[in-house]
Amino acid sequence: MAESDASKTGTVDDLESLLEIDPDALREAEFAQAQAILDTMVGATIASASMEERGIVIEVTSGNRYFFYGFIGNVPSGPRDRPKES
Repeated sequence: MAESDASKTGTVDDLESLLEIDPDALREAEFAQAQAILDTMVGATIASASMEERGIVIEVTSGNRYFFYGFIGNVPSGPRDRPKES
């Protein structure tokens, strides 16, 4: 490796800091991003929505497509989530 290339290469210690991600901070950032996208959709009519391999795609009647890659959290609905009938 040439000397100029070696000076651009990080050490393992440098890379370890990239692995130290706070899940709550990541979730909060993802929520803010999703909210910002949804805010731009106010008044739009959804033409289609699909679940793709990497996330959700929503297309509005204007032809714009919106992509949601992260999942903030979801609990599948089931009998325990439904209100009890009286």
